[in-house]
Amino acid sequence: MVDDGGRAVTRRPAEENVLSEQSHPADTPAEHPGDGPAAVPGRRPRTRLLLTLAAAVLAADLATKLLVVATIEPGEDIRVLGGALYLTNLRNTGAAFSFAEGFTVLFTLVAAVVAVVIVRTARRLFSTGWAVTLGLVLGGAVGNLIDRVFRDPGFLRGGVVDFLSVFGPDGSVFPVFNVADSAIVCGGILGALLALRGIEFDGSRPTKESSARDVA
Repeated sequence: MVDDGGRAVTRRPAEENVLSEQSHPADTPAEHPGDGPAAVPGRRPRTRLLLTLAAAVLAADLATKLLVVATIEPGEDIRVLGGALYLTNLRNTGAAFSFAEGFTVLFTLVAAVVAVVIVRTARRLFSTGWAVTLGLVLGGAVGNLIDRVFRDPGFLRGGVVDFLSVFGPDGSVFPVFNVADSAIVCGGILGALLALRGIEFDGSRPTKESSARDVA
């Protein structure tokens, strides 16, 4: 190599390494904005867990409702477990646990929206806890939605089959419910606990530094 004065100059290896690094800078996370939790090797979305649990809840809900409709007359009470539980056959046109009857169409539309949102969220879900939470809610929401669409008195206004009454017949102690209602409530409680612990859908938690910046 020759300098401006015509003298020969020898480039040292260290200088060559520096020049090489400057001409070919290392890849940085900023150059790959698509990288995230999904790009971590060996880490997969919990979509399968969510859908499997939702399908199990839905199957249990449909099977128990069909069995109740086929074997228990409307208004009949069957005492089991020494009176701790009664099996009955009631129709609910409100929300879970017979809440707000008379808003059947509204609750039907809400259930449909909830199901769509959960399915869309499943693709970016990496938290096992949230997968269980949303699987329970999805299975329960679809289970009751099927009743509202296909049962009497008509489309979007069908009565949901409720058949579990605890500590007394006909909901005298606690509102009558079904498997779908139980799954929705359990999923809601679990989701509240996860939110209180600061667990995100991707399984991460806010660090102390990020929390301090948010407060500031």
